[in-house]
Amino acid sequence: MRLWLIAATIWMLAGCGTPSVTHSPGADLSQARTFYVQKLPADQRGIEKQFARQLNEWGYQATTGTEAKPATPVDAVLKYEDRWRWFGGRLFMWRLNVQIFDGHTTALLTSAEQPGSTAESVPPEEMVKAVLQLALKRTD
Repeated sequence: MRLWLIAATIWMLAGCGTPSVTHSPGADLSQARTFYVQKLPADQRGIEKQFARQLNEWGYQATTGTEAKPATPVDAVLKYEDRWRWFGGRLFMWRLNVQIFDGHTTALLTSAEQPGSTAESVPPEEMVKAVLQLALKRTD
């Protein structure tokens, strides 16, 4: 029993992590006003809509779609990967990664990762906001 408790604690702590962000040298997202969020084909939770909603709330113009290239030109293209895990009988977002590309040159501008926590379930909209704050250098 004691060994199981130690193993469960280690597994729980392994789910925790530190947010990280990498900005490409010379990348400047401060001028980006229009975003296209590319929906993952397997995403049935509407995470792309949460990204667009948060960007729009901050004053950007964000659209979503399943195509690799947006129908109309944009300043930036956001791609994401959400990872989910079962813990304690419930499903929660374990990790959220984003990459933001220049909408004109397709160069990678920034990538960010927001880990979730097994100790507390963080709602997806909060994970989206947190990873966007990292990627866009926002403090609000």
